[in-house]
Amino acid sequence: MENLRFEKNKLYILDQTLLPNEEKWVEIENEKHAYDAIKTLMVRGAPAIGIFAGYVTALFSKGKDIYKLKEYLDSARPTAVNLSWATKRIVHAFESGGNLIDEAKAIHNEDIEMCRKISEYGLSLLKDGDGILTHCNAGELATSKYGTGLGPLILGKEKGYKFHVYSDETRPLLQGARLTSYELEKAGIDVTLICDNMASYVMKEGLINAVLVGCDRVAANGDTANKIGTSGVAILAKHYGIPFYVLGPYSTVDFGCKTGNDIEIELRDGEEIKKMFYKKPTALEETKCLNPAFDVTDNSLITAIITDKGIAKPPFEKSLKELLK
Repeated sequence: MENLRFEKNKLYILDQTLLPNEEKWVEIENEKHAYDAIKTLMVRGAPAIGIFAGYVTALFSKGKDIYKLKEYLDSARPTAVNLSWATKRIVHAFESGGNLIDEAKAIHNEDIEMCRKISEYGLSLLKDGDGILTHCNAGELATSKYGTGLGPLILGKEKGYKFHVYSDETRPLLQGARLTSYELEKAGIDVTLICDNMASYVMKEGLINAVLVGCDRVAANGDTANKIGTSGVAILAKHYGIPFYVLGPYSTVDFGCKTGNDIEIELRDGEEIKKMFYKKPTALEETKCLNPAFDVTDNSLITAIITDKGIAKPPFEKSLKELLK
């Protein structure tokens, strides 16, 4: 399932804010349009944002200050380390006299291979017939192909595995409802949508064998930044003795970030809680809202971090570095 197309030197994205009811492709016309697309989650998911930012930086830097463009784009989602990682690669290509579009295409192609490797490593930890719980969306819509958190499921489907997936709706933006269940239905994978507060129920009933989630950032000690609510799911999994797997590209590991306490948490507009996807507000206009986009999952709750370079297990300070060898 494509989320981005680069054709005849033009960049198009599938507007994910309209899914699952409308599939609309939008041409990105300038850097402001690109910034807004990232900020409003028309394009979302750490790897997908990185791919998108690579093309945007390459396309719109001609005749402009590429360093200011990088700084501008990076500010759209400061938590998504893949964003600054990708723009940095394009800047390096610029400084070395390389072809910027070719570098952007390389980022895209590398992500496809990266997702395949993550999916293979993740699938090695699952069994045919497993019940899987997911939170947020970490499939092809959030990456390039297969995905991270959903990658083992989509690859497993290709190999004949049959999984039973329970997808948290993921409030307030409903990525699990609008995107994950949409992707899995399209892929022919058995999926059941549940409210976020039903995770404990399906675990207690013995319906879940593993939890798979994507991530936006990994600290050096293995703490991870995940979609808001993920840490609660991790606590439940720990209580019920269910493996909790975080999947993401190795590029999300930030060794300059020592612990989760150093991860910046994006606070989004509270109107998303009260008004988005509703015909009428669900609370009074004067009611205050707190709307963090992410929370930090403590490394003590994580069974393994699955990357394209391999599987890291506790202690993560050691195992994450060993994957580089």
